[in-house]
Amino acid sequence: MATEVFVISGFLGAGKTTLIQKLLREAFKKDKVVLIENDFGEISVDAALLKSGGVEVKEMNSGCICCSLSGDFVIAVKEIMERFHPDKIIIEPSGVGKLTDIMKACTDPRIHPLVKVKTKITVVDVKRCKMYLDNFGEFFIDQIQNANVILLSHTEDFPDKVNNACRLIESLNAHTVIFSKPWDQIGADEILFPRHDRHEHKEHCGHSHEYGCHHHGAHDLDNHGSCEHNHSAEDVFNTVTIRTGRIFSMEDLRARIFNMEHNAKGTVLRAKGIVRGTNGYVNLQYLPGHLKITNCAAGGDMLCIIGRDLNRQELVSLFSGE
Repeated sequence: MATEVFVISGFLGAGKTTLIQKLLREAFKKDKVVLIENDFGEISVDAALLKSGGVEVKEMNSGCICCSLSGDFVIAVKEIMERFHPDKIIIEPSGVGKLTDIMKACTDPRIHPLVKVKTKITVVDVKRCKMYLDNFGEFFIDQIQNANVILLSHTEDFPDKVNNACRLIESLNAHTVIFSKPWDQIGADEILFPRHDRHEHKEHCGHSHEYGCHHHGAHDLDNHGSCEHNHSAEDVFNTVTIRTGRIFSMEDLRARIFNMEHNAKGTVLRAKGIVRGTNGYVNLQYLPGHLKITNCAAGGDMLCIIGRDLNRQELVSLFSGE
């Protein structure tokens, strides 16, 4: 019998990791679960993982085994199945990954008998979804159109943006289940095994607005103004991974992020990492206009910055220099 796979997609910083923690805590605590992270960039910014045959493995809470893939996805999945025989698999694609690419990989004849995709969930940040559609439509739309569950994030912080986000999603995918309530009011099983009576789970958003090609960023259109395009994340986005032994005070770290946000070349879409602070390690999570720094039990010495047209030397110097 094929192992059930749950794909947790979502653009950069939407809240995929928070959702996965909720699912592990509420739905999968009695299961042997493998979490596959297919991160964009040279390395995963999670705590140092034990390497084994192209799959980095780390024991997590709730008996979950976390794997960051390097190399061929199909070979790695086969190895995971043989080594761990999991009850469930969660796949977390990169924030700039395409859901179609994950689905294509999961239906590869070499692993198709072993795994069955049960639910494809996309987390959508209500504050930033319109901006992502306008500027990165090809990737954002792929994640929306190929999901059978959409979970809106940050709805409690931006309640005025929920209806517009809901209409935008409906215009791109009329058949998905949309959850718009705060996550603490939604059970994990509802998300994983949704009833496809759409109005059971969301407020009705009224009429749809059509978001055609003319709403997408100029780089999404070919010379004929068509939406037919197929770029990989590597074609459009770039990543800078910085290793640093520095000890940062909170003020210093915030100042460097402010400098990056306002002065760095290109467009920084996401920064995350674990670095040493004056009182222990800290976990840094940055999105445009939002920075969160929290104490962290795991050690680390790296930052990963994702964006467009980034200048590696400038960013390395910004976080490594005096």
